[in-house]
Formats: sequence, structure tokens, C-alpha cells
Amino acid sequence: MPTFRTLALSALASVALYGCGKKDAPPAQGAPPVSVSNPMQATVRDWDDFTGRFEAVQNVEVRARTGGYLQAVHFRDGQNVRKGQLLFTLDPRPAQALLAAATAQAQQARTEFRRAEALLAARAISQEEFESRRSAAAVANAALRARQLDVEFTRVTAPISGRVSARRVDPGNLVAGGTSAGDVLTTIVSADPIHFVFDASETQVLKLQRQAGGLTAAPVQVRLQDEADYRWNGTVDFVDNVVDGQSGSTRIRAQIANPNGFLKAGMYGSARMAGAGAYTGLLIPETAIISDGSRKVAYVIVGDGQTEMRPLTLGPVIDGLRVVRSGLRPNDRVVVNGVQRVRPGQKVTPKPVTIAATRRPDERRAPTAAPASTGTFVR
Repeated sequence: MPTFRTLALSALASVALYGCGKKDAPPAQGAPPVSVSNPMQATVRDWDDFTGRFEAVQNVEVRARTGGYLQAVHFRDGQNVRKGQLLFTLDPRPAQALLAAATAQAQQARTEFRRAEALLAARAISQEEFESRRSAAAVANAALRARQLDVEFTRVTAPISGRVSARRVDPGNLVAGGTSAGDVLTTIVSADPIHFVFDASETQVLKLQRQAGGLTAAPVQVRLQDEADYRWNGTVDFVDNVVDGQSGSTRIRAQIANPNGFLKAGMYGSARMAGAGAYTGLLIPETAIISDGSRKVAYVIVGDGQTEMRPLTLGPVIDGLRVVRSGLRPNDRVVVNGVQRVRPGQKVTPKPVTIAATRRPDERRAPTAAPASTGTFVR
């Protein structure tokens, strides 16, 4: 039979267990705990993302302007050259021989023309004969200038400043020149500045044209395939005047400074082009956004703790936070965590938290495929 002492200890244990159960009891039925916060306010800028490639501002195929044997090469493959710098020399002797013959012919024609002038004054020749000798002198002078140019053209100089490619013809070879079908001796591409060319869809072009400032001189930032940050800056300097009927896109070109020649024509890169100017935006975590059919919505606490569903118009993602263009006010208490436990009109137990970006604006990120639209904080 239990003693009085045993009964007393059992009663005390029951009271202790009851107290523990009371302390750890869950919230009242129908009021689940959720994390809530006001939308984060920050100055942001929207960017549209593209993929494109670099192109030289100037790209020239170097050809000789006269034919002949290639005598010497005066550059190293791949070096930087200046406009007017000597690149190739053709054997000048054939051109010099033709120049000497043309010089003699021109002198003879000029002598005959002066004699004709004296004879015409003495009425010893007809006017027709005089005009014939004057014409012959003019033709001879023109032939002389052409032969002088042929001698000059045996020196092939750089038509632009830039980086030269490898020579395509070695000394000792006979090259054709003087026409667009002549032998290409090398190529030169300009280095600084350089163009970045990409295609924008018709929808993107329409959106950018309707924004303040449009596409004229819009800022563009580019990152290369092995880079994490957009470190190359430029501005749009050309927008094509048509939308391609097959692709539905428009060609856009930006000019990028390239003082050290690091960027090469043909390189691919990811670019982002700024849309409208900086603005103050409201941002909430992606975890606060749910799908309601075709709509994107968030839960807001109103009144005495009840939840209300708000349709949202969304902008780009910035460091794990989504810009909300419409649907929220700065003082709204948004359910940012625990939305799976919430129903419209249901009471909840709010726990205040603070929204923060998941990555600092100056933190490097790994290269990823470019989405259609992004944003950045403006500091």
C-alpha cells in the first residue's frame, strides 16, 4: 500500500510536469508563428542583360597598291604600329625604270608643245596641230604622275594605327596589287577604343526607348567569360535603324575604352545596359513571394493580426531580394518567412525581423548565365 510520503511525491511530480507543459505549449490554434518585416528601401538601378562580342572600330586588310616582288618586311608579327609606318617594301627597280621612260616622254612632249606655241604665233602650223601637241603634253604629264605613284606605292605603309597581324606573304614572292583582288599582305585592327556589339529583342528596345533618356548614350558594363564583376565600362554609340524580320532583334553597339589593348576583337562577353535612372525601390525576400495562379502575391498583416493577400508587380532580383514595383507600401508588415503556414484572413503570431541583402554589393560573385534583367544597389 502506498505511503503518504509516496503519494505526496507523486503529486509534486505531476504539478512539475504540468508547469513544463504549460511553458513549452505552442501558440493558440489557428495563429501560426511567422516572421514579418517592412519592405527594405534602397536606391537601385535596373539593368537589361545581353551576350555579345567585341569588334574592332577599324579593321583593314593591307594590300599593295602596285604589283611586284616583295623585297622586305619591316615589322614584327603582332606588334602595335602607327599610321604611316613602313610595313613592306617592293622591289622598286621596275617602277623606277618606267618612271624614267615616262619622264623622258613628258619632257619631249613639253618641248614639242613649246615649239608648237612658237609656230602657231608665226602661223606656221594649224590650230588643229597645236591642240594635238598640247593634248599630247597633258597625257605625258599624267603618265609621269602615275609612274611616280607606282614608285611611291612600292613602300606599303600602315593605313591606320593599331595591332598588326602576322605577315601573310614572305619576301621573295611576287604579289599582285592595285585592286581589291590583290594579295592581302597582313591585317590591322584598331585597339583603343573597341566596340561591343549585341542584339536586343524588340520588347527590350521598346521598353528602353520609352524610358527617360532612351537608348542614347545609355551606360553599358561588360564582363568577360572568366570575370566575376562587370569591370569594362562604356556607352551606347549606335542603334541599328531596323528590327530584323527573322530574329525580331535590333543590333546595338557600345564603345569601350581599351587603353592597354587587353580586349581583343572576337572575344565574347556578358553585358548589362542601364535602363531608367536610379530610383528608390521596395525590396522583399524571394521567400515572401508566392504564386497564385498567374499572379505573384505576398501576405501582409493588417488589423489585429489577420493576413491579407497583395498582388505584386515585380522587378529584378538584387542580392537575393526582389524589387516590388507596385502592390506594397513602405509601412506594410510583410510575411517574409513561414508563408506556407498562412491562409488569407487567418490570424498569425508575428515575429519582427529585419530584411537584409544576402550578398554585399562589393562582394565578388561567380560568373553565371546572364538573365533577362537584373538590378544593382546605387551607393
